[in-house]
Formats: sequence, structure tokens, C-alpha cells
Amino acid sequence: MITIRSFTFNPFEENMYVLYDETKEAVIIDPGCYSENEKSELAEFILKENLIPVKLINTHAHLDHMLGNNFVASKYKLKLHMHKDDLDLLRSAPVYGQMWGIKPEPSPDPEFFLQEGDLVNFGNSSLLVLFTPGHCPGSLSFYSAKDQFAIVGDVLFYGSIGRTDLPGGNLEILLKSIREKLFVLPDQTIIYPGHGPHTTIGFEKKHNPFLVQD
Repeated sequence: MITIRSFTFNPFEENMYVLYDETKEAVIIDPGCYSENEKSELAEFILKENLIPVKLINTHAHLDHMLGNNFVASKYKLKLHMHKDDLDLLRSAPVYGQMWGIKPEPSPDPEFFLQEGDLVNFGNSSLLVLFTPGHCPGSLSFYSAKDQFAIVGDVLFYGSIGRTDLPGGNLEILLKSIREKLFVLPDQTIIYPGHGPHTTIGFEKKHNPFLVQD
């Protein structure tokens, strides 16, 4: 069984996730740890739980989701996994950081490009990769049918959807991704987003004002 530990980090209040199972192998998704205190909090948790980080993953490469990439990659000797279509976003993060008064450490380039249908394996567990663009060109979601959850980055939120007014955003594509990749999952599937509280597929089908059919 996969255990999920979330942290809310950086000025953008981004949710990062550490996923691990009974083997203690762990996947770190969207490390937003920016301050030294945030980095210490993450490292202390991993040490306390005796975790063995084996993969570093970005759901997408917007600034707030990759602020801790360099820290995690360096400390745990991990290679970055992400979608190839967000590579330009990743490399331009320092420029966007200046707009927000933030000086991010440059992220290492990815060594593994993920795509629809891939499996992210760790310990006795696996996550299915779903390609869910629209918020940005290379957005990915990660689904566990066994444990009935999905990590979705900034694609779908509690009662809302990801922004599409940023570079590479497209509302039509985003809605298509949600309806064709996420809303086909079982209603009880728990959705862990990049910001805010978790929700479920069933709740969003019924109540999300951006997606409820007339």
C-alpha cells in the first residue's frame, strides 16, 4: 500500500508529495521546498521514516513545482523524470523567478522523459503515467488503481481547474484532458492537486463549476 505525505511549501503554497510503501522506497513529486527550513523539514521527514528516495518527478515544470529540484537531486543522487514538452519551462525558471522576486537554484535537466502509459515503479508499487496537458504543454498525472488516487499537479483542483493564461496554457486542451483522462477514473479516486485540499473524481463531476455539464 502506498503512503502519501504532503508538504505545502514556498510563497505559492505548492503541494509536494512523498510517496512510499512498505519497502521504504520513495518517490518525490514536485519538490517545492525553497527556504532552508523547508528543505530541512523534508530531509528530516525522510530520515525519520527511514525512506530511500529512488525517483524525482515533476508533474510539470512551472516555477513553484521545481524550486527544490536541485536540492533533492543533489542530496539523494536522483535523476529528474518529467515530460519532454516542459523542458523549455524548466530551463526558463530563473527568468520567471525574477518576476516574482525569487531566485531559484537551476534545476538539473531531466535524464528520463515520461509519456502516456509509462509506469513509475518503486518498491512493490507502481504509478500509471497519464498525459494531461492544458495547464502547460507537458503536464502529467500519476494514477494508482490499486490505492485509488491520482497526483495531478495543477490540472484539477477542489472546485476549480488549472490556470490557462500562463505560457503554453490552453483551456480547451485542459478541459479535454480532465474529461478524457481523469473523469474516466472511478468516482472514489482521490485527487491530490498541486495546490489546496484533496478532492475526489466523483465530487468534481457533480460540483466543479468549470466541468458540470448543463
